[in-house]
Amino acid sequence: MENIKNIAMRIRYDGTNYHGWQSQSNGVTVQSTIEKALSELTGSDVKVTGCSRTDAGVHALDYIFNFKSETKIPVEKLPYALNYRLEDDITALEAWVAADDFNSRFSVNGKRYIYNIWNSALKNPFLNRYSWHFPYKLDFKKIKDAAVFFEGKHDFAGFMAAGGQQKTTVRTISVCGAEQSGEFPELLTITVEADAFLYNMVRIIVGTLADVGTGRIEVSDIPEIICSKDRRQGGITAPPQGLFLKKVYL
Repeated sequence: MENIKNIAMRIRYDGTNYHGWQSQSNGVTVQSTIEKALSELTGSDVKVTGCSRTDAGVHALDYIFNFKSETKIPVEKLPYALNYRLEDDITALEAWVAADDFNSRFSVNGKRYIYNIWNSALKNPFLNRYSWHFPYKLDFKKIKDAAVFFEGKHDFAGFMAAGGQQKTTVRTISVCGAEQSGEFPELLTITVEADAFLYNMVRIIVGTLADVGTGRIEVSDIPEIICSKDRRQGGITAPPQGLFLKKVYL
C-alpha cells in the first residue's frame, strides 16, 4: 500500500465529440476515455476524480484530475505515455504526485471560464465548434455594463439549470467582463471567474447578457433578476460549444 501514489494531471480537451466529462452509460465521455487509456497504460483499473463536470460539447483549456496508482512509470513521463493512447482532441500536459488528501473536485479554490460569441449574420467555419453563432446585432457596451453587476457574492439560484444538487446556491464572482476582439470585432468573449459554479451558471449568465445586448433585458434589470432567484427572469441557456474552462486555481 505504501507504493500507492495520488497522482494529479493537467489536461486540455476539445469537447465536441464527447458527452461531457463525467462517465455515463449512454455515450463516450472524457472521463471514460482517460480511465480506459490509463488502465491500459498502468495495467490496473484506474478511476479518476475530475475538477468539474463539464457538459457535452464544452471544452477545457485547463482541467485537473487525480487518481491513485502503483504505477512504476515516472510521473513526469505519464503525460507523454498517455498522449500516445489518446485521440488528438485530448492532450495531457503535466502530472505530479499530489498530497494524499488532494481531491481535484474539492481542493480547487476557483475556476475561470470564457465564452465566445460570434456576432455576425454570417457563420465562421473556423469557429463553429468553438463559439455561439449569434446573427442578431448585439450592443457590446450594454453587455459590458451589465456584466459588472454579476460580480460579488450573490445567491445565484436563478442562474442554475434544473438538476443542480448543490447544498448552497451562493457563489462569489470575482470577475465578470466582456471583451471584443481587436482583429475580429464580431468575436465577443465573456469571462467569468468564481470560487465555484452552479449547474449551467455561466451559460445562463451569457444567455442573459445576450438578451441585454438585444434590448430584451435592460442593463438596470440585472440586480433585480439576480435578487429574484427566479430562473424564468433570466435569459436563455447559451449553447455549450462556446464555453471553455480556461483556468483552474489550486
